Amino acid sequence: MDTVRQLRISGRNGNVAGSPPALPRIAATLALLGGLFVILNPGAAEAAVETETKFVLDSFAFLVWGALVMWMCAGFTMLEAGSVRTKNASVICLKNIGLYSIASLTFYFLGYNLMYVDVGEGGWIGSFSLLYGTTAEEVALLTAEEATPEQVAAVVGNGYATMSDWFFQMVFVATTASIVSGALAERVKLGSFFIFIAILTAIIYPIVGAWTWGGGWLSAMGFQDFAGSTIVHSTGGWAALAGAVIVGPRRIKFRADGTARPTPPSNVPAVTLGIFILWMGWFGFNGGSQLALGGAADVVALANILANTNLAAAAGVLAALALARPLLGRIDLLAGLNGAIGGLVAITAGPDIIEHHWAVVIGLVGGASTTVGLKVLEALKIDDVVGAIPAHLFAGVWGTMAVCIAAGGNALVQLTGVLAVGAFVFGASLLVWLGLKYTLGARVSETVEELGQDAAELGIEAYPEFVLMPEVDD
Repeated sequence: MDTVRQLRISGRNGNVAGSPPALPRIAATLALLGGLFVILNPGAAEAAVETETKFVLDSFAFLVWGALVMWMCAGFTMLEAGSVRTKNASVICLKNIGLYSIASLTFYFLGYNLMYVDVGEGGWIGSFSLLYGTTAEEVALLTAEEATPEQVAAVVGNGYATMSDWFFQMVFVATTASIVSGALAERVKLGSFFIFIAILTAIIYPIVGAWTWGGGWLSAMGFQDFAGSTIVHSTGGWAALAGAVIVGPRRIKFRADGTARPTPPSNVPAVTLGIFILWMGWFGFNGGSQLALGGAADVVALANILANTNLAAAAGVLAALALARPLLGRIDLLAGLNGAIGGLVAITAGPDIIEHHWAVVIGLVGGASTTVGLKVLEALKIDDVVGAIPAHLFAGVWGTMAVCIAAGGNALVQLTGVLAVGAFVFGASLLVWLGLKYTLGARVSETVEELGQDAAELGIEAYPEFVLMPEVDD
């Protein structure tokens, strides 16, 4: 993946309906004159028109793909709010809009520079300089009363508008942060959670990004992660795992004999809607990471990426459902929904493969890992409310290694990346969570947990007309 992520998209022409009769004649005349100019000066026409048009389309593509990935935050919100009990749904909504806002600011103030600026080939970290913004050339273009060809050329030469690239990068950071929210739902302190997210998005994630997409040491080794099975999803999964270990399980999750007590979701339709939103957003996540749409090969590649993304998700659903009965004792809707996420995460490291049947295989294993992973976590007494750790960490590790099957990855290099990112993110996150635990406190009091964070911390309930049912110890 290129150090600076770019998109190449092609435009589409159209006609204006309802034009006055004189305009078609004028347009035809101008077109004829333009055609003669192109014939007489082909090189000048290409430089003046195609380059700037390409700049416009590339920048616009960053923003469109980024907006689609940003929509995944709505998917995470619905998934998490529907998965928790009604007394904690409002806090989930606040956490998700809060973490998106925090990620936006931290990646602007510091994160982008750490990830991309002055990393150097084989480097470990970028620049600690503060703020990232519009270039001097772009400012000059915006403030000029009448832009000169030289000013336009100076901006167009960059290939894209500076802040369009920043926006596309930022929404990936927010996705990483969203993974932590669901795993620690119903018992983590709101303030401590936000502090952790600030550190994750400003420092921890950007360092991982510098090693890989920023051109650092893992990139120099040949580590492959097309759209972030490890860089985004495993990073979020490791951070969530560290938090779950330090914060501990919900008070009611495990019985005295150590067996897990089921905690049914409060709103199954909301969870299902959240999965469909995430599935749709993933087309921007993986498709946008093609970084080019300048020709027939790019279009075919993009079509393959979206098809493979969809196939893997569908396979993940069926694999999770097939394992649900023997492992969970029933056909489990929530397992099937989480299987879609597992399939999507797994294919994210190498969705550009040409042989589509491998996308099905990768998705099947990714979906299966989410159901098996839930049982593994329960055996370890780790409480993950939405199954985020199996879906993003377990499936992310599998997807990163699956690059070796059909996308040309080197097994030793891929394993090195998995272990290095895991050790760094889990270790750093563990230290941050421990620091929060022994200073501000990492989890809410037993009283707040019993009443629900909505009433105790926010004073607003998501479903005020509902009557909260007492929790009976079975």
